[in-house]
Amino acid sequence: MRICCAGEVMVEMVPTGQAATYRQGVAGDSFNTAIYLARAGLEVDYLTRIGDDALSDTIIDQARFEGIGSSLMTRCPGRQPGLYLITNDELGEREFSYWRDQSPARELFDQVPALPGLDAFYFTGITLAVSRSGLDNLVTVLETLRENGATIVFDPNYRPRLWRDRQQAQEHYDRVLPLCDMVLPSLEDETALWGTSSVDECHAFYAALQTRELVIKGDAMKTHVFSAGGDFSQQAQAVKAIDTTGAGDAFNAGYLSRRLSGLGIKESVSTAQQLSAIVVQHRGAIAPPSSTKILEL
Repeated sequence: MRICCAGEVMVEMVPTGQAATYRQGVAGDSFNTAIYLARAGLEVDYLTRIGDDALSDTIIDQARFEGIGSSLMTRCPGRQPGLYLITNDELGEREFSYWRDQSPARELFDQVPALPGLDAFYFTGITLAVSRSGLDNLVTVLETLRENGATIVFDPNYRPRLWRDRQQAQEHYDRVLPLCDMVLPSLEDETALWGTSSVDECHAFYAALQTRELVIKGDAMKTHVFSAGGDFSQQAQAVKAIDTTGAGDAFNAGYLSRRLSGLGIKESVSTAQQLSAIVVQHRGAIAPPSSTKILEL
């Protein structure tokens, strides 16, 4: 099973718990998912644009360490990747400060990339937002992949600060959503973007788009799945969070790693919830490999 994840990788500054002290890492929503998919044993490539500086070298090194193919990472001379800094409150909820306006990933789809031999393609609303100048090319990529039998997987991951206004975001989402086979939204984001105030409304919205499999991260840590195989809901167990950064990305990877390996929805949801719970008990988006052994099949 070969999957390509697409988006932006940034330098991550993680608070260590000591005043004004940070640990440097690399992360990004779809890149985080790619890492956990690779740890689950899938063949993963990552499509992005980075610079030619030492920080970009670190991104390449991290991808290779995690077993992610880097041949689709374009190096852009004289450029640098974006950077973000995490701040956490007493409940572990995260807030980000960004420096990314000149990130090379902004031009990710300004040309149509060649993506042969894929079984699945994964991207997010952040991918869509930061590379929106290449929207027509992204649509072409999705159409071509679907024609070639690849499964298109999308996490809407709506971030208002990345868009001029909600209307601009809706116009871009409207172009890609009909081309997605599996969508993994959070109800909170869907309410902000579309005004859908319940799981049932969210389901109706995607049913109209003929989404094949819908996985809603709902309120109170409850997951709802709607597919041709029937509907399923499961409550996650509560854990004490240190840092919620990357929780949704880990959830997506846990779910996808099982579904793309042919396993059922119940086991896929359970793995997704367990992995997300593990990640929020570590600082930064990426939990250490020793803590994510549940991904191994």
